[in-house]
Amino acid sequence: MIKYNLSCDCGKTFDSWFSSSSEYDNLIKKKLIHCIYCESTSVNKSVMSPNLPGKSNTIDNKTKFQKDIKKQIMGLKKFIETNCKNVGKDFPRVARNIHYDKKTSQGIYGKATPEETAELIEEGIEVATIPWIDKTEN
Repeated sequence: MIKYNLSCDCGKTFDSWFSSSSEYDNLIKKKLIHCIYCESTSVNKSVMSPNLPGKSNTIDNKTKFQKDIKKQIMGLKKFIETNCKNVGKDFPRVARNIHYDKKTSQGIYGKATPEETAELIEEGIEVATIPWIDKTEN
């Protein structure tokens, strides 16, 4: 596919896609390309700038940013694992026990479905969802 900027004798410009440059040439010869504004067949290709990819350092910056975020998440995960108790799938029940029985806890973490998390929040129980990534994930 190739995209051409087209201009009409009426002074308007527009773009159109073609399967190849030869397809454009054939359609122009047959007068099948019309101006989208005035329906004239006096349409020509206008000067186009090439579509060049951005600088390679923008990719490097994006990759560096993603690596920094992953590093921060991994640091948070390590902190939580060191300082909190893993209650696994019992997280909603244990969170409610702590909240309603006013038990003190060093902090807990575990698993909850999105529905369970929404219910805890509706009950006024503070919870946070954190992406739990492995070191092997990209």
